[in-house]
Amino acid sequence: MTLDPDALANREMWTQYNADYMDASASANWAATEISWGIFGVPETDVNVIGDVGGLDVVELGCGTAYFSSWLARRGARPVGVDVTPAQLDTARRLQAETGIQFPLIEASAEAVPLPDASFDLALSEYGASLWCDPEKWIPEAARLLRPGGRLIFLTNSVLVTLCVPETDDFATTSLQRPQRGLGRIQWSFDDGIEHHRSHGAWIDLLHLHGFSIEALREVYAPEDAVDHPWHNVASSDWARQWPIEDLWVARLRA
Repeated sequence: MTLDPDALANREMWTQYNADYMDASASANWAATEISWGIFGVPETDVNVIGDVGGLDVVELGCGTAYFSSWLARRGARPVGVDVTPAQLDTARRLQAETGIQFPLIEASAEAVPLPDASFDLALSEYGASLWCDPEKWIPEAARLLRPGGRLIFLTNSVLVTLCVPETDDFATTSLQRPQRGLGRIQWSFDDGIEHHRSHGAWIDLLHLHGFSIEALREVYAPEDAVDHPWHNVASSDWARQWPIEDLWVARLRA
């Protein structure tokens, strides 16, 4: 597997994040009985995008510690987790051994997945490929992996929160900090990772280009009882109750 400099930087950053935060929280994530989304754990019952996954072949693009795949496996799906960071996959394998929930885990970038065409009914990314991979590469790769009529569901930072995060290591503000025009690859001054952001119009154009019809866009807010996340530095719970912190897209590959 050959990785470009951006993927290498992200892998190094997530190796450290896994040691500092993710490995310790993975057990609780795997043990959760309900599916939830994003930084503030918005329940799937509030956004209602997944539906019945029993018997579906699912690929999680940028699975991290693969807790989302574990939730789907318990609901009868056949997931495959794909991630570029060996440390996170090691954590996922530890949790598989502890829980007995088994599914394939593949070390690869979501921009080039070593799996056959038209192998899956659902491609999913929750802050995985959706944020850390180049959408010009991972969106066509998701289309290649899906069967005709298959769905793509992904969650990433909202356009608004991306425009409001300052260049310092601090929560989103209540004023715009950068232009929306030209939004794309971002490397924050306080972080070593490489993120990718698009406007809604750019996402729509890209999804249509690669054969997707858009079924839903959920703008995700923090629940009323949310508290500030212990290490995510995107936005405070108070900010996220007033403005959407995440965009949750649902698209279907046209036959």
